[in-house]
Amino acid sequence: MDLGLSAAPADADLIKDSTEATFMADVVEASQTTPVIVDFWAPWCGPCKTLGPMLEEAVKAAKGAVKMVKINVDEAQMIAGQLQIQSIPTVYAFWQGQPVDGFQGAQPNSEITAFVDRVTKASGGASPEDGLNEAVAAAEEMLNEGAAVDAAQTFAAILGEEPAHAVAYGGLVRAHIALEDLDQAEAILNGAPAEISDTPELDAAHAQLELAKQAADAGPVADLRAVVEADPDDHEARLELAKALHANGETEAAVDQLLDLFRRDREWNDGAAKAQLFTIFDALKANDPIVLNGRRKLSSMIFA
Repeated sequence: MDLGLSAAPADADLIKDSTEATFMADVVEASQTTPVIVDFWAPWCGPCKTLGPMLEEAVKAAKGAVKMVKINVDEAQMIAGQLQIQSIPTVYAFWQGQPVDGFQGAQPNSEITAFVDRVTKASGGASPEDGLNEAVAAAEEMLNEGAAVDAAQTFAAILGEEPAHAVAYGGLVRAHIALEDLDQAEAILNGAPAEISDTPELDAAHAQLELAKQAADAGPVADLRAVVEADPDDHEARLELAKALHANGETEAAVDQLLDLFRRDREWNDGAAKAQLFTIFDALKANDPIVLNGRRKLSSMIFA
């Protein structure tokens, strides 16, 4: 399945050593189509030994959006003189044959990353993150339109590019929930990288998985409603009615039943009404009217 997320170019295609003889081809001509970052260095330069590898990593992370050429100034004094290189390390970025950005001296990693990003944007190119975000948006649209299989494949491809992409990870879980493959959804969720395990995207996916499990065991709405109407203080039946309503797509009605249960006995079953409300709220977007209204009503009861 082609998502437009092509494999990253080999390092040899991205980073190379150049000389005065090849400078025109490696930098001026190559920069007509892709920005080229030129690192002017020398073997005796201490800061160069730190900056060079950091710059290489940033270029590799850009996955083809920029290239890098390394110039040993001891062996390319004419080029260094033409570009008025007065100290090293010096870094220039070339676009369409002309220097467009640069800096001198050692830099922290954050500045190097920002420099590469500036160069990419100055050339009108999209960063790899932009491409991934476009793919995420496409996958979300597939999921909304009911194409859960295609969405799952797309989210999986995105994670192949960036394994800790929280939005894509949550999307993959939600896609398997939509496919009613709850065991696989749970396995994916349990295997999430530690650095994204507490993100809102995975919290939402966890809540949706919990609700999907409840839906599988939900009873008939009509029967549960009849029980509650016959005995409004049957808290267990009201909780099950709320779960059944949510499973039936009646989320707002489910929230209303849970708020009523909380009003009647907020401590019942270790605060089950409040816990269920938070599960529903977490599964929805934070700005969803059901969430906003539900939280407001719940707060008014808590602080009344």
